[in-house]
Amino acid sequence: MSQDKLFVIAIGGTGMRCLESFTHLCAIGMFDSQEIEVLTLDTDQSNGNKAKVEQLIGLYSRVKSSDGKSSANSDTFFSAKLNLHRYWTNYEGAARENYRNISNINTGTPEQQEENQLLADLFLDRSTVQEFNLSHGYRAQTHLGSQLMYHGIVEAAISLASGRDVKVEEKELETYLTKLEAAGADARVFIFGSVFGGTGASSIPVIPVALQDFVKIRSGGKSNIDLSKVKFGATLLTEYFSFKKPDMKQMEAKKDSVVADSSFFPLNSQAALQFYQNDPTVKKTYKRLYHIGWPIESKPIGGDKKEDKTITGGANQKNPCHIVELLCACAAYDFFTRKDGFDFAQAEYVYKAVEFDKNSFNFDFKDFVGNENRAGETFANRLGAFLSLAHISLSKNKAALNENEKGVKGFINQLQVQKVDDYISIPDDDTVDIDNYLKQFAYTFEGQEFIPGWLYQIRNSVSPGKFMFNDNAFASHRNELERLDVGELFLDEKNHWDKSMMSSRYDTFVKKLLNEGKPRPEQKANNTKEKFLAHVYNAITLSQKF
Repeated sequence: MSQDKLFVIAIGGTGMRCLESFTHLCAIGMFDSQEIEVLTLDTDQSNGNKAKVEQLIGLYSRVKSSDGKSSANSDTFFSAKLNLHRYWTNYEGAARENYRNISNINTGTPEQQEENQLLADLFLDRSTVQEFNLSHGYRAQTHLGSQLMYHGIVEAAISLASGRDVKVEEKELETYLTKLEAAGADARVFIFGSVFGGTGASSIPVIPVALQDFVKIRSGGKSNIDLSKVKFGATLLTEYFSFKKPDMKQMEAKKDSVVADSSFFPLNSQAALQFYQNDPTVKKTYKRLYHIGWPIESKPIGGDKKEDKTITGGANQKNPCHIVELLCACAAYDFFTRKDGFDFAQAEYVYKAVEFDKNSFNFDFKDFVGNENRAGETFANRLGAFLSLAHISLSKNKAALNENEKGVKGFINQLQVQKVDDYISIPDDDTVDIDNYLKQFAYTFEGQEFIPGWLYQIRNSVSPGKFMFNDNAFASHRNELERLDVGELFLDEKNHWDKSMMSSRYDTFVKKLLNEGKPRPEQKANNTKEKFLAHVYNAITLSQKF
């Protein structure tokens, strides 16, 4: 892993879902010994995808912490420490809700107002783009979005420099950038965002310059970020889903007069990629740009659900997860783990292909992280181990049914029966946090209804193609889950847990847990919870024979 200080920025709804995948990569243990600064950035504070991933990172941090303290570990679950910072532009209220108001077109002398209006009309349609609600970012107006995102970050710097009416989100942005400034040439910054729709497409080109100008303004010109030394990388994520076309009734209201239309996403993506390919600032600032897309027909968001109108943002923008978001998270892994330097004069554009057969993709572990330094094996082991732990907690110990004294708590009680008393002191609230994280990762039940979590949604996005594990690893009916052999999740039988005539695969795993899996000093497990997670990780890894 790189010795550079690692920074992540997630922009817009799609960027948030990529960050969700990145967080789960951290949970399975792909970023050993790293403390990672994470910034969520959006024009829409109420965005449902944003709230979801911020809650997920909060849950991740509670799983790691003990008495409010946590640190990075190695070769175990939840090995990275994540520090979350949140910033959003404020476009609420009558004075800031649309471009006409926030740009002060109607100020000054009549002559000045006329000139302001003519200039605005040159770039932005008067009756639509100048009037729609800015608090929802999903409008596919990237030229306006770039201006407003830059304006919002600079506005925060001015507010902080003056010390007047400083907002919480401005202080969080300042904390993040103070750490970035301190890291200097030892910083790697990876940005998650799309290029086909809303906030992400608007922000990727301007973010490095906006951050540089923030530091300059905030310090009164005394400090700066040298963009030629900071290593920036980003996803160029093109269209991979579609949704209901907005109808005329929805677009009659001024605040919704401009709504993204997914039928234009391929054209939007093409135009954006041409821009990235030719813009000298982008090519000079970024070191690596990862072109990721979905080259077959995009699946509609919501499946068979009949939405009344197109969702442009807000709490209802909670889209299901997709495999391309995991690929974006793996692009960040590639960027953060590269050891060959970034000495080239302008951005490298990279992409990769996956086996495609009979209208479906077949994904292998190496398709996500490559196989250099056995990265593919590491990914397979850790993802498989975490999925095994999820099934042990959620199905074998019934946490998915939301019953008391089940899940991780029930597993610890079983260990106590086996004379392993090391973990009985873990508070119930902490075991519930682990269970809840595993539900977010895999699945839960609401009554009799099965609710797929992140990995199941990822799997569904490539169905019926192959996805690393046996199909029965993604069982979804209660009777199937109750019968599931958690020791045979892998397609390759060599990674199945051993069994004998006298014992099941699960019994063999328990024996390894009791006899061989104790945490090692190099894992740096500092509290009882981390020691428990390291112990289980070791036993599953030994059982999987990686």
